[in-house]
Amino acid sequence: MRALTWQGRRDVRVEDVPDPRVTEPTDAVIRVTSTAICGSDLHLYEVLGMFLRPGDILGHEPMGVVEEVGAEVANLRPGDRVVVPFTISCGHCWMCDRALYAQCETTQVRDTGKGAALFGYTSLYGAVPGGQAEYLRVPQAQFGPVKLPPGPPDERFLYLSDILPTAWQAVAYADVPDGGTLAVLGLGPVGQMCVRLARHVGAGGIRATTPREVRVIGVDRVRARMDLAARHGADVLDVDDPGDIAARLFGLTDGRGPDAVIDAVGMEAHGAPLGKAAQAAVGLLPDSLARPLAQRYGLDRMAALHTAIRAVRRGGTVSLSGVYGGEVDPMPMMDLFDKGVQLRMGQAHVRRWTDQILPLLTDADVLGVETFATHRLPLADAPHGYEIFQKKLEDCVKVVLTP
Repeated sequence: MRALTWQGRRDVRVEDVPDPRVTEPTDAVIRVTSTAICGSDLHLYEVLGMFLRPGDILGHEPMGVVEEVGAEVANLRPGDRVVVPFTISCGHCWMCDRALYAQCETTQVRDTGKGAALFGYTSLYGAVPGGQAEYLRVPQAQFGPVKLPPGPPDERFLYLSDILPTAWQAVAYADVPDGGTLAVLGLGPVGQMCVRLARHVGAGGIRATTPREVRVIGVDRVRARMDLAARHGADVLDVDDPGDIAARLFGLTDGRGPDAVIDAVGMEAHGAPLGKAAQAAVGLLPDSLARPLAQRYGLDRMAALHTAIRAVRRGGTVSLSGVYGGEVDPMPMMDLFDKGVQLRMGQAHVRRWTDQILPLLTDADVLGVETFATHRLPLADAPHGYEIFQKKLEDCVKVVLTP
């Protein structure tokens, strides 16, 4: 089959690789019909190469049609249309019984001290071949894949693989009160979905019986992303305009700050030159040296998280959905403690949220997901998709690939 493989920093290629097959009774193999490039894939493209090997297949946002199932997969059969969550979870271990699917004890990668295995996301998370390919082996298929109705196009459901549940969890964790204000730092794919969910459902309404009115303020520096968020009901702030972002958010919220702030940026935030220099320096080392340095002394670009902590009101919540990987990141503990800030974070427990999200997608496209992708490319053009997404060229917000 053809698949997108990692070959080095900013070097990904579509190559011929062996077809996947069922190797465990809980496996399935799907024919991929659509797959997307995620913002966190760009961390692999740029700074996490020491945990990849040339030839590793990337991608963790796939959907498609079941081709084959193992003997213990009773819930699926060939021909079923499914979307595949990026977290690989069994559904029956101690963690899964508590809906902590991103910490599944069956697939935990204990050798590296990490949680549940992930598709296409380095040796830290199991080195499981990813879904930017023509076919995909799906472990734990008796639980993970979400069966979909026929009819609507792929893009109605594709984002259930990652960015919609990730945004849903971020907004649920933010727990904004009725009439409150939510700030979203970073208006990439997850940030955009946070805006839409908070405005459509209401932040508290995600877990409440009735929606609540929530004001959303989106923060970014890319005009196309700000315009997109504004069209879905957000007020927007440009990072590059004069004035400190936290102070400007205070000015929009009676001097208190937002009730909650979502950091949808993560480890590669702009405005953090020390972190950027440290990441670049480690990335130049041989992998054998870079891996222990990144695991023990890794330093993120913390500008977005520090802004979130400074901006949130006293007693408020910072909800982290952006990916961080540092071990010695400096944290403003005095501010966190003095302000009484609640900090919530983690990989999305995808299957915890999919049943709640699916009704928003089935009958009508109320979240505008069918028109969300700015670029639709054949799998053969995936390297170009990575380049324009990483460099924010051509007003790129989301790339969907068709094998």
